[in-house]
Amino acid sequence: MNQNAPTLHPAQNLALFDLDNTLLSGDSDYNWSLFLIQEGLLDEHTHKTRNEQFYLDYKNGTLDIYAFLAFQLQPLSRHPRALLDELHQKYMDRVIRPMMTAKAQALVDQHKAQGDLCLVITATNSFVTKPIAAAYGIEHLIGTDPEVKDGEFTGGVAGVPSFQQGKVTRLEQWLSARNQQLSDFKQSYFYSDSHNDLPLMKLVTHPVAVDADPTLAAYAAEQGWPHISLRN
Repeated sequence: MNQNAPTLHPAQNLALFDLDNTLLSGDSDYNWSLFLIQEGLLDEHTHKTRNEQFYLDYKNGTLDIYAFLAFQLQPLSRHPRALLDELHQKYMDRVIRPMMTAKAQALVDQHKAQGDLCLVITATNSFVTKPIAAAYGIEHLIGTDPEVKDGEFTGGVAGVPSFQQGKVTRLEQWLSARNQQLSDFKQSYFYSDSHNDLPLMKLVTHPVAVDADPTLAAYAAEQGWPHISLRN
């Protein structure tokens, strides 16, 4: 018996939250690039067009996740971690907090009050998203992990990107490390706006579409899934 295994309350449920355009009324990945452009750290002419195209590919379900990560994580390798952390604090205040809605916070608080295990699971890299999850009061995060060497980002990716089927893989790995599996939870919730999250939404007991894209909205309607809005 593993003495370090977490204690799972028999009635505890699992609440999973996508981040971008779900808990946030915007996309933290897309806006991080725009923020770096505004800070003069990325060239607008060469970067903005590719950022727009990758965002369109994501919405269309045609995103090459590894090509995107090569593009998105490279800027992290160009600057010391201390500077990046300082920039992120500014990014939180200027860009992210205005995208945090009262309805989203109330939903998180409701699950926490019920004693549910809460987790943000997002394709966006964990450097950008960990402080955002913490701002909502959510301790646990699964994001795409940037590779780190000697405390600095290399521009590469570590492990499986938390995207589409990769979210299922990463969640299974995370639960396994806790000596748990999805079936241990009588009720499991996943809130998302994106059809890219259908692989994981199909596995939980309570999938919930949130301000969903047209593909997910249509699928949710066919399946009788609830469709809610977290916008103020």
